[in-house]
Amino acid sequence: MIDKQESKGRFKKIYPILKRLYPNAKCSLDHSNPLELMISTILAAQCTDVRVNIVAKTIYKKYKTAKDWADAPLSEIEKDIRSTGFYRNKSKSVKNACKMIIKKFSGEVPGTMEELLELPGVGRKTANVILGVIFGKGGIICDTHMIRLSRRLGLSEFKNPVKLEFDLAEIISGRARTGFSHCIVFHGRAVCAARKPKCEICKIAKYCPSANEPSLW
Repeated sequence: MIDKQESKGRFKKIYPILKRLYPNAKCSLDHSNPLELMISTILAAQCTDVRVNIVAKTIYKKYKTAKDWADAPLSEIEKDIRSTGFYRNKSKSVKNACKMIIKKFSGEVPGTMEELLELPGVGRKTANVILGVIFGKGGIICDTHMIRLSRRLGLSEFKNPVKLEFDLAEIISGRARTGFSHCIVFHGRAVCAARKPKCEICKIAKYCPSANEPSLW
């Protein structure tokens, strides 16, 4: 069991360093409005952000509003997003989410966790991305990087994204939740890789219980 005071103290030491290392850390999904971010986040499931951004360049010229998505034939949406994988399920989620946005939220992506979770295909991860990036409410985004690094750094013992989110919420507050989430993604890609983390060059290694301990990776 990880001691909360200890993990909170470790976070307070780690986060300022990560902010200095990655001053431009932000959401890596290209978007120009809340709807695009919601859709891109849905498409990013089991797909790289790079691939989603490539697809986004085309689809957001074709589908500009929730009504465009809601009215489009499912087969056409499937064709347009096919390269992101799991395109059948994703197409249904996007189309049905846009239908609900029109019917229940006046065509606008809602700004609360409760409302966002009503939308088909939107789970807590997607909701936290939207809340943090668009509405500035602070959301802990539990993607693969957060799951891996928070355990290695001794911030939480949970692998389950929902349990991890609530656990980290006890030691991270406010907008730092979003900022830390973005920094963790950048650090996970640049240094703390899944198979072979570069502990020898890691600037937060001295605060990391797993540094240079392959058995804990």
